[in-house]
Amino acid sequence: MIEHKNIEFIYKQNLESDIIEYLAQRLKIDLRDAMEKYYSSKLAKQIENGENGIENLDYKNLAEDLIENEL
Repeated sequence: MIEHKNIEFIYKQNLESDIIEYLAQRLKIDLRDAMEKYYSSKLAKQIENGENGIENLDYKNLAEDLIENEL
């Protein structure tokens, strides 16, 4: 049986991938640049730490918030 921590880890990885892909498409940049923008953001740290349940929000909303407030 898969442990809860493993499921949470996989979920966060998928969320991060979705955010990065969305950033790349929305900003018309390559994935490497989108990764750099995401991983250097406050949002990435908040998701990693699970602050305020932010990891449970829709990836598009999170990416749009990142674009609007951090880029």
